Parts: sequence; C-alpha cells; structure tokens
Amino acid sequence: MKNLIYIFSFVLLFSCATTTQAQNYKTHKVRSGETIEGIAKQYNITPYDIYALNPDAKKELKDNAVLIIPNSKIATPETITTTVREFQNFKEHKVKRKETLYSLSKKYNVAQDEIKKHNPSLYANNLRKGDRIKIPVYKTKTIVETVKTTSDYTVLPKEGKWRIAYKFGITVDELEALNPNMGATLDVGQILQVPILETAEVKQIDERYSYYSVLPKEGFYRLKIKLGLEQEALEALNPILKETGLKSGMVLKIPFSSDITETGESLANSTTAAASSLVSKIRNYETKNIAILLPFKLNRVNADSVYDAKKQIENDNFLGTSLDFHSGVLMAVDSLKKLGISLKVDVYDTKNELSEVSHLLNTKNIEDADAVIGPLMTKNFERVASHLKGKNIPVISPNLKDLKLSENVFQSMPSSALLQTKMISFVKADSTKSHVIIIADAKNSAISNAIKREIGTASQIHSRKDKEGKDSYYVLENDIVGKLKRGKNIIFLETGNYTFVSNVTSILNSLNNNDTKIVLATTNMNAAFENDEISNYHLSNLNFHFPTVSKTYNDDENAFAKEYKKKYGATPNKTAVRGFDLMMDVVLRLSASESIYSSVNEFPLTEYVENKFAYHKHLFGGYYNNTIYVVKYEDLKIVEAK
Repeated sequence: MKNLIYIFSFVLLFSCATTTQAQNYKTHKVRSGETIEGIAKQYNITPYDIYALNPDAKKELKDNAVLIIPNSKIATPETITTTVREFQNFKEHKVKRKETLYSLSKKYNVAQDEIKKHNPSLYANNLRKGDRIKIPVYKTKTIVETVKTTSDYTVLPKEGKWRIAYKFGITVDELEALNPNMGATLDVGQILQVPILETAEVKQIDERYSYYSVLPKEGFYRLKIKLGLEQEALEALNPILKETGLKSGMVLKIPFSSDITETGESLANSTTAAASSLVSKIRNYETKNIAILLPFKLNRVNADSVYDAKKQIENDNFLGTSLDFHSGVLMAVDSLKKLGISLKVDVYDTKNELSEVSHLLNTKNIEDADAVIGPLMTKNFERVASHLKGKNIPVISPNLKDLKLSENVFQSMPSSALLQTKMISFVKADSTKSHVIIIADAKNSAISNAIKREIGTASQIHSRKDKEGKDSYYVLENDIVGKLKRGKNIIFLETGNYTFVSNVTSILNSLNNNDTKIVLATTNMNAAFENDEISNYHLSNLNFHFPTVSKTYNDDENAFAKEYKKKYGATPNKTAVRGFDLMMDVVLRLSASESIYSSVNEFPLTEYVENKFAYHKHLFGGYYNNTIYVVKYEDLKIVEAK
C-alpha cells in the first residue's frame, strides 16, 4: 500500500510538472528522409536542443517517431485566417405561425438586429403570421494572411554574430538559422533577419561587462567552476535564465574579466596581463573636461601673512594634502599637453563641508565634466557620486579604501581587505619558509585569527597583559624563542602601537641568525612602523615586508621627480606622486578609449611612477582597483618584493 501511494504521488507530481511546462514544447512526427539538422532549422532551434529532449534520436531517427521540440525564441511565420461576410441581396420570407425573430435568425444565420435593420416596422411591432419581411443574404469569404515574425537589421561597425544574438535574446545558432547565407563574418551594412521585438526589449551591449557564449552540455555547475559565479548571480545579470534555463550558444552577461577572450568559447576583448602604456594608444585629442574637488579650506588661510599661511599649511592636514595632490596634478597637466591633449581643468574648494559640496554641485557646471576626481572625505565623495550617477559621469576617489561602489564610482585605492589578502597570499606562496608566527595585540586579534585560518600551521603569540587584563604592548624573548624553527621564519606583526613594534623588532633582531632566519611582515603598514622610535636598521635586517598601493621610485633616475624638484624645489611626496599618476591615468584612459568605462576592458592594467591601476567591476556596482605591491626593506631601501 505504501509503495502504491508513493507511485501515485510520483505520477501525480510528474503530471503536474508536465502540464506546467507543456506550453514550452511542441511535438514533431518524423517523415521519411528528414534529418535532425533539417528539423532543427524548421523550428529555428539547434540539433543539440532536440538531442537534449530526445536522446534516442542520436542513435537512430526512425520514420513516424514523435520528437519533443522546444519552443524557439524565434517565432516561425504564422498565418491568420479571417472570415469576412459580404452582403449579396435580400430574400423575401413569409412569416408562418409560431415563427419568431430568434428562430428566423437561427434559420438564416443572421443576427436579429440585422433583420430589424432591414424591416424597421419590427422595432415597434411583433412578428405576425403572414407578414412578408426581407432577410439579408451574405456570402462568406475566408482571408488567409501570413504574419511576418522577423524584421530587417543592419549590421553596425564592430558587430559580430554574438553581439546581435545577445541584443535579440537568441543564440548564435538561432541567428544563423534565420540567416542561412549570412557567412562566417559580418560586414558593416549587411542586412540580417532578427526577431521582431519592441525597442525596449532589445538589449544593448554594456562595455563594462564581459560576455560568455554557453557551450554544449554546460550547466550552472560547470559555469560556477569556470566563471566563479553562482546560479543566482548569473540569473540576476541575465533574468531570461529564469524563464528558459541554460541553452547551448546563448550569450550571457558576466562581470568583466580580462581572462575572457573573444573566441568560440568566450566573448570579451583580448587583453594581456602586462601593464599597458596608454601614450601609444591615444586616439582622441578632443578637449577633456576634468573637475577636481579638494578640501583646501582657503577661506581660513590668511593670504596677507606669509608666516600665518605657512603655519596653516603645516597645521592643517587637509590643506597640506590638497596642495601636494594638486601639485602632482599640475605636473600631469604639463605632461599631457606635451602629448598634444587639450585639457580644461576646473579645481574646486570643497572646504571639507557637505553644504559647500552641495552648493558647488548646484551652481557650477560640474555635470559637464568628462570625469571628476575627489572629494577626499567619504560623505562628500558619496554626495558627488550620487548627484552625477544619473548623468553616468565617472567619479574617481584618490584616497578612500572602502566606498559604496555605485555604478559610476572608481575606487583607485585598493581596499584594506585586498591589502590583507595580498600579503597573506604572498607568504603562503613562499616555498622557502619553514614556519609562520603571528604576533598581535588584542585590537588585532581578528587579523591574527584570519592569518591562522589561512596558514593552519602558524603559531600565535599575544601581547602580555597587565593586572587588569589590558594589553601592556610587549612580549618576552622566551615567548618567541620556543616558537622558532630552524630555517626561514616569517613573523607577522599586527599592531598599531609603536612601543609594541619597537619591543618586538628589537627582540627579533637579536634572534635573527643563519640557523633561524627571521623575516618580519605585516598586513597593515601604519604609522607605528614609521615612528622615530623604530630602528630602520632593525627593519632592514629583518627584510620587513608589507603590502602597499604604491612602490618607491629612484629619485635620481625618475624624470617626474627631477621635473618636480626643478619646479617646486622639493622632492615629491607620495601624495604628489599619486596626484600625478591618477591624473595621467584618468586623462589617458579618456584619450585612448571611448570612455573610462570601456577603457577598463581595453586596458586592464596601467602603471605610472608609483601607482598601478587595474579596475575590476563589482558585480552590481562600480569599479575598484585591485592592484597591490608587496615591498620590503633591503639595505635600508624599500624595494619591490618578487
């Protein structure tokens, strides 16, 4: 009995499933001489679509066999049959006993109103026996019309088959079925047949994404392995998947990836991993309008007193940072003009006030800019990005790490999480290490545990506590000695306290020898490691490694540094260099591509004096730079670690 109930339930479930899906399929009875390829063309589908539902057809296609055929996105031409009645003449009818308008309308297949229309007296009087009335006689005519289900489409420049297939929501095979003589490649101006869609239904190619053509037999699991995307993410980018599921040859929108190339398997612009020099790629010399928003707070500077102005610069971090960044921007403007690029640069003082930012947005022509750099503070930046989002104007952040990435935001500073991940990955990849030790204070226990999770064999050491259980920011030599192993020991130091850095680096320097080689590292390079109390000799002896967004250049060899010193009488600091690098990158991207958005695909990696830019698109937001250097102290200099 239990088995019968189970079988009945299964059959009922299957029947329900069949009913709900029936509208997506039709059947075809195989005629003598037919082939799978011919049947597929007849229904504007692919042979694989037929085999997927009819696996036995691979072995043998029998006459009179019934195949399940999936409905194609391309409708086959339909015929509409319309019946039209044409008036011929009248027939006289003598009313008999018990006849009514209803019985006469049925007898002569004509509406009661039609009989009244031609016999006006019947509006006021009933039928009587012996009345003679006129009955209209009609001739029935059948009109058969063929409804066109495709329209002409003119091939645009740079368009290939996959772009057109994506636009109209069909597969490349279906496009070829509609256009059997289209050829292997398309010519500009060529006329193709495509499904008839409303204008709003035609999808546009977004150069900020890559596109992938689904291979035969690929399911969501294989795509997850290949593309790193869950089914939910693919469906969010391609809502049609919820209706049709995956089909061989269908084109999917995916987050941009420089690894996807326009081949038979995948469909974005081919790129290389090497840094690209955009100087040789310049093709657009039209004037670029750049708006720069910085918190100078010039309203607080006493311009009448040189002494007061200098003091203001020394004491106001915002003013000093803004001036340094702006000096680098001006150097970039000079360099870009020498390349023949015309610029209009508008610099605005935000005064580091949200109200002033709103005032600038409402009174200045910032919406006319090709790109906006700044502001430097999170709330001010997000206000600008939100205001310009509707105009799709790119807003580039010079310094912020963890922004809300709306569609028009470019975060040029890699996030804190990326810095951390880069450093841990660098250590994990070091095959010469013997052991890893993590030393951290209580405030950094989370990162200590994160490193431990990634490197399971690592040892953890915590700062000593006082009587109240609070960090004393020191460890003893014996705390470390017992953890060291013969060979290369990489020791993470995670803290923001300079006394702890001084304590640990002094001990490690004394323990460093040929038998137990010690390399110091951190995931968070901060002011504690640059304090005057910290010995650079100790850091150099320990080959101190850390992740950074910028490398250090050689002053004597760098042309930018020489020109900067010549112009300003001082060596450029990191803020000035970043101003130069970022301005160069923004303008060159605008000059080498149709937009900054399309440049992300065309030029996946650019590099300048100290900074690299490799923008990746967040799945449902803007762009972030994920390029990070790992550097180290070597002979009292900071060099890139390979």
